Amino acid sequence: MATSSPPSDPDRTVICIGDIHGYFSKLQSLWANLEAFVGNVAFETALVIFLGDYCDRGGETKDVLDFLISLPSRYPRQRHVYLCGNHDFAFAAFVGALPPTPDGSALSATWAEYEQNEEREGWFKGKGYEEMHVQGRRWGGSMGGRWNPKKGMAFKGSIYDAGPTFESYGVPHGSADLVEAVPAHHKTFLQNLVWVHEEKDILIDTDEGRICCELIAVHAGLEKSKGVAEQLKALKDRDTRLPKVEELSGRINVWEIPKELSEKPTIVLSGHHGKLHIEGLRFIIDECGGLEHLPMAAIVFPCKRIVRSTI
Repeated sequence: MATSSPPSDPDRTVICIGDIHGYFSKLQSLWANLEAFVGNVAFETALVIFLGDYCDRGGETKDVLDFLISLPSRYPRQRHVYLCGNHDFAFAAFVGALPPTPDGSALSATWAEYEQNEEREGWFKGKGYEEMHVQGRRWGGSMGGRWNPKKGMAFKGSIYDAGPTFESYGVPHGSADLVEAVPAHHKTFLQNLVWVHEEKDILIDTDEGRICCELIAVHAGLEKSKGVAEQLKALKDRDTRLPKVEELSGRINVWEIPKELSEKPTIVLSGHHGKLHIEGLRFIIDECGGLEHLPMAAIVFPCKRIVRSTI
């Protein structure tokens, strides 16, 4: 979801904020540190791109969404872009806030490819599951207490660590009551999240001096095995018939910049990966990764300065 005004300005400061994952206190700290670093005038007119994954792991998802929704009225001269992350997609799927399928087909058709995982991942089987996208069923399912070797911790409710999101809305994990507990304006926010954002003129400092680039922001990245134009069209169409959107949830296959983008300087900007990684024009800004003990990070263009929360 992006505001329609003010228009793009190549001299505008650009702020890109990594994954939030339900940590409102960290977000408040990061926001204050960004304002102090950028300065009031530039901050008031900045383009702010949120890279997705606003929910899960931390316990303050409801407060995070309230804050994000409030920004256009609190900072009317800023321009805000809210990308959809894979966690946000799944949350939206559970509460019935996904964009409709382009042909009106049933979201339950997305189950087929992953049905062999249903028992192992503990898919949601409560009220309303019959019409739910596969990622919503995985998100609201039950893997609590099972060990996750990658994170060195038990899953917080489901494979998505969705338990804290349920609790932030005052309902127990896995309860279908979440659908009613999430307010309408939060569902509208989730439904309007964009899957990709493009900017034509972004200034960036390099070893050779300041250059003007195009920018593509997408939560996980672009697949190197598919044409860029094909991917951008699919992302703009937000085709919810797909059981999994690689550009929102992929790993190794979306890490690098597709070679065809080398013809014109193009920044590819993502969160998702639980890392802070900068290589050439590939920027991955997710230092926190949803872990309580790590800071939340943002990057500021054109200077490429990393700014972190202090908690």
